[in-house]
Amino acid sequence: MVARTGSRESPAQNAVAPTAGGSPVALRILLGAQLRRLREAKQITPEEAGYVIRASHSKISRLETGRVSFKDRDITDLLTLYGVTSEAEREVFRELAARANSPGWWHDYSDMLASWFEEYLGLEEAAVQIGTYEAQLVPGLLQTEDYASAVIMLQYSNPKEISRRVSLRIARQAVLSGPDPTSLWAVIDEAALRRPLGGPRAMRDQLRHLIDISQRPNITIQIMPFTNGGHAAAGGSFSVMHFAEAELPDLVYLEQLTSAQYLIKPDIVDTYLEVLDRLRREAATPAESLKTLQQRLRQA
Repeated sequence: MVARTGSRESPAQNAVAPTAGGSPVALRILLGAQLRRLREAKQITPEEAGYVIRASHSKISRLETGRVSFKDRDITDLLTLYGVTSEAEREVFRELAARANSPGWWHDYSDMLASWFEEYLGLEEAAVQIGTYEAQLVPGLLQTEDYASAVIMLQYSNPKEISRRVSLRIARQAVLSGPDPTSLWAVIDEAALRRPLGGPRAMRDQLRHLIDISQRPNITIQIMPFTNGGHAAAGGSFSVMHFAEAELPDLVYLEQLTSAQYLIKPDIVDTYLEVLDRLRREAATPAESLKTLQQRLRQA
């Protein structure tokens, strides 16, 4: 839910339908941001708002940042407190809350997903642009089934779980296709092309896939060659996500072995954007990178 800035009307009167692709995580963030603006417009403290819904100020903070789901009773009570009396406007908020509470497409995999990764899937689904640097592996959104299986086997041993995790990884790639696909710009270290995961056949298939998918207009692939020596992302892999909605700021995603970090402070995000821009300048051009992929395929 996006409020138009600069209007003299109330935030509720300026509410418009979200365009976050239906991602529950993104919808929670958008709804939370709208509720925060309503509260601040009435100069109501988080403590006062929390009292009305029989909760603490920290619960209000979690609601406003989209970290928890919304109860219909809490929404209606907060809207009353914030002076939103129009039934039509209240219904918009309630319908959005219901959509934000609905399970994502990955719900069938939730038994094996950490909460931090479920949040990532929702953000990945909502992003309109993703820029990424990968130091060791082909990015997950560009992996073939056999290559993904080999990567996942590095951490898991149960065949059934490996199969389900591969299915999840392939399902994620749907964001790159369809009528309005996400734009992906990937800088991949040459090391990822030379690490023969899954054996020669799997690696050849993965290289062919990178060659084919790099022809799509929404996908740009650049290879960071060994000959460049050191570079700006010596600290490791990262991704930067950009969203269409103003309420969803650009964020940096850093994945670790058992957790992840989401960095949203503008100065930190700007630093990573600068690093990503430098990587794009330092890496082989997309055309040169295509030749590198073709050469590696002949050698594989």
